[in-house]
Amino acid sequence: MNKDISVLLQEIIFSSDEPRISRAISKLVREGRLRKIAPKIFTSNLEEEPADIIYRNRFKIIGHLYPGILLSHRSALEYKPTGTGHLFLTYSYERRVNLPGIKLSIMAGNAAIPGDNLLTDGLYVSGQERALLENLQESRKVGGESKTLPLPEIEEKLDQIVRVKGEDGLNELRDRARQVAATLGMDKEFGKLDRMIGAMLSTKSTDILKSPITIARAFGHPYDPARLEVFEQLFVELQQREFADQPEVNNAPRAFRNFAFYEAYFSNFIEGTRFDVQEARRIIETGKPLPARDEDSHDVLGTYQIVSNRQEMAITPEDTGQLLEILRYRHRTLMIARPTKNPGEFKDRNNRAGDTEFVDHTLVRGTLMRGFDFYRALKHPFAKAAYMMFMVSEVHPFLDGNGRLARVMMNAELTAAAQTKIIIPTVYREDYLGALRQLTRRQQPDTFIRMLQRAQQFSATITGEDMDTMQQVLEASNAFKEGDEHILRIASPSRNPWEPDEDRQDKGRSVRR
Repeated sequence: MNKDISVLLQEIIFSSDEPRISRAISKLVREGRLRKIAPKIFTSNLEEEPADIIYRNRFKIIGHLYPGILLSHRSALEYKPTGTGHLFLTYSYERRVNLPGIKLSIMAGNAAIPGDNLLTDGLYVSGQERALLENLQESRKVGGESKTLPLPEIEEKLDQIVRVKGEDGLNELRDRARQVAATLGMDKEFGKLDRMIGAMLSTKSTDILKSPITIARAFGHPYDPARLEVFEQLFVELQQREFADQPEVNNAPRAFRNFAFYEAYFSNFIEGTRFDVQEARRIIETGKPLPARDEDSHDVLGTYQIVSNRQEMAITPEDTGQLLEILRYRHRTLMIARPTKNPGEFKDRNNRAGDTEFVDHTLVRGTLMRGFDFYRALKHPFAKAAYMMFMVSEVHPFLDGNGRLARVMMNAELTAAAQTKIIIPTVYREDYLGALRQLTRRQQPDTFIRMLQRAQQFSATITGEDMDTMQQVLEASNAFKEGDEHILRIASPSRNPWEPDEDRQDKGRSVRR
């Protein structure tokens, strides 16, 4: 018996015309080892709700009940029921079937053709080209009862294709769709698809387009919609919070330059350009690179050249054109000694850090331009600084130097508002990177905001016209330390910087990820 129906191994068992199996199922139902959850459908799962069991096994059930059926229209793109529980299918006849938690909307139409795919025994799914054409059919119903997706969603799926496969990939899809349309008699639907793709590629009128994403592409500014979602999360959180002012105390020219030295030093150290502090001071004081490390030395010099110039650091963008111009100018200054990194030119190929893929090189300008809308709406300088730093870091618009540039852009916002600039010391590197990852991967901005607030509190203690005094405070704060056994300590200006501060050490751990 178990060999025939595998009761102990199968969650779903179907009724059978074979008397022996039918009797075995009836016996197991009487014994309480099986239960009926829908017509012709039994389960050995006696604990979960029938709707949950049906949902998990929906493709197996459909393929068994209707051999050769096709998952079609929007369901061929979504692979799940709509919000109203509808799955749309194409078969040899029309029928409406209600199962626990799922409504099967079966339409009469063509069976599977070459290009459609076998999903599971008895169940096929429309190929990409056929599914797109099906979704361009007329539908009298709306919302979750409509067999088609809204036009903006179709456009955005096409935009995903062009982002991954380029314009050639989108044109190849159009050619395949033309063949499918000829086979299925869907010339009208192909005409819509052809006009839509042509508009996206700027070869036809853009009036047909509905999605902001595809309209932006048609006008030459395609952007990364997933990144815009993260930017919006950060914007909303920053907009809802109140931030205290942290006035700049290093107003004297010498004090400003002293702070700028450590700003440049740590910003490069965090990216792997490692110098002893005294070596770095000698590079800055002489303006000459170390003979054995010419490019690394110029990285420090280039960063210092920007961050020590109060006039340059007071420049912030008023529109998208200025944003792009400022980014390119500052990157050119930072990377002048690395010609292979295309100083001042947006990346022409994609880059990544570990398993993080940054914005596609074709979407850099558009993503920055759309992200600028959120920046412009922020008012407090800390909020603008935090947002600007994350936006540049997340887009990664250049082949190299993006982290340093992001921190320069952040501190320019603070300088322009006469607020304390932010240093990310070596000991705080993992807190900094961990907070960025939290926001990128989980869209959780709180850790990122608190991390920068603490970094600014620390930075406010780095003051004065005496470099040696600054150095003492930095050492007392563990700023130069590496390793998990060290944490950032904030020395109060009113106390001995060498005195332990246990309360602040605990706060440092709270943002470590």
